[in-house]
Amino acid sequence: MGRVRSALFRPWTAGVLMVAVVGGAFGLYWFQPWKLWQDETVQEALPGVTAAASPPPAGAPSGTAAAPSPAGPTTLASGEMISHEHATSGTVRFVRLADGSHVVRLEGLDTSNGPDLHVWLTDAPVKEGRAGWHVFDDGQYVSLGKLKGNKGSQNYTVPEDVDPSRYTSVTIWCDRFDVSFGAAELARV
Repeated sequence: MGRVRSALFRPWTAGVLMVAVVGGAFGLYWFQPWKLWQDETVQEALPGVTAAASPPPAGAPSGTAAAPSPAGPTTLASGEMISHEHATSGTVRFVRLADGSHVVRLEGLDTSNGPDLHVWLTDAPVKEGRAGWHVFDDGQYVSLGKLKGNKGSQNYTVPEDVDPSRYTSVTIWCDRFDVSFGAAELARV
């Protein structure tokens, strides 16, 4: 027991232990392996979807035509997610809302959780397999924000100054490791 105790208190042994503890803590922070077992489900309604037209107010003449209701959301492009670094499935829709603004909607998303995941609107082609893992930061892209959840249906607002015709795909992008978890090619509808 005395030799073990004296070995633990040698300066180089304490230094090695300190480096191992700091390295282990950094590795846990960087990779966040616990996220592989944590699912976050988000279910958002599509903005601007209104209920059925309401009846005319009481006291209104019966022959008066009701004002036309504003047009609802319109899907401009859509696509199916394919897997890249992690198994990913779901549908992506690029939607124009009644007020003229745009959102990217992920529906039925199912992917792995991970560190520093974002939704990107990009001009990169979607490629199958490993060839598609790293292409999305090569061209133009717009980050629409952090991924709200790795499962469910969710909306991401497209900034007003973004020209929708310049972007042809959406990716779930891991900024920490510069890799796509999954992506969808947007086909105009």
